Amino acid sequence: MLITGANKGLGFEAARRLGEQGWTIFLGSRDEGRGRAAAAQLTDSGANVVMVPLDVTSDESVKNAVRLVREHTDRLDVLINNAGAPGNVVAPADATADEIHSVYDTNVYGPIRVTHAFLPLLQAADNPRVVMVSSAVGAFAVVTDPEQPASKMHELAYSSSKAALNMITVRYAQALPEIKFNLVTPGEVANRKFAATDMNNHMGQLTVTEGTDPIVKLAMIDAAGPTGIFIDRLGPIAW
Repeated sequence: MLITGANKGLGFEAARRLGEQGWTIFLGSRDEGRGRAAAAQLTDSGANVVMVPLDVTSDESVKNAVRLVREHTDRLDVLINNAGAPGNVVAPADATADEIHSVYDTNVYGPIRVTHAFLPLLQAADNPRVVMVSSAVGAFAVVTDPEQPASKMHELAYSSSKAALNMITVRYAQALPEIKFNLVTPGEVANRKFAATDMNNHMGQLTVTEGTDPIVKLAMIDAAGPTGIFIDRLGPIAW
């Protein structure tokens, strides 16, 4: 299993929990030093971890990551596209194309780069799964609900990038039924809660472990499991 952005936060916690389940974890990290430290920490706890230098915004880095993973396996059972960028929460009136582009490069083009590059290894697996870590702020149902905090978060880059990721994932699921493509948000939409991570300055009300509940769940689904769904830790959420 490969997890992008796994040196900290949700990615690291997902790696820890799934490593405990006996999975071999390919720990993707843009920062090689932090990635090695994270991998060493998990290895010390008994997990089987291979650190993979991986910058999802770089075609060359992704290509090298595939080469490294192929040195260890001829298939990939699970890909968790977790790496994300929050952007600078720029007010819509002040947002520029450059601001949007930098966030899309990680949150939209990144998962496409990684998924496309690892597709042959996924297709070689018996029950391949791709988990896309999205956000409730990418759901129109959430952003247009005045009771939701996201409705008052006035920015363009992050929310629209996650909405794009949602559509991309559904289209993958439709076009590649032999691979299960699903989406998670690390929160509780019904309770208007989200997980505390570096990305939100640890302001969330849920622990990082609670935030990874839907990631772990969708990573572990069997061949009869769903595809093309969007869930939080409590269950399906509206688009």
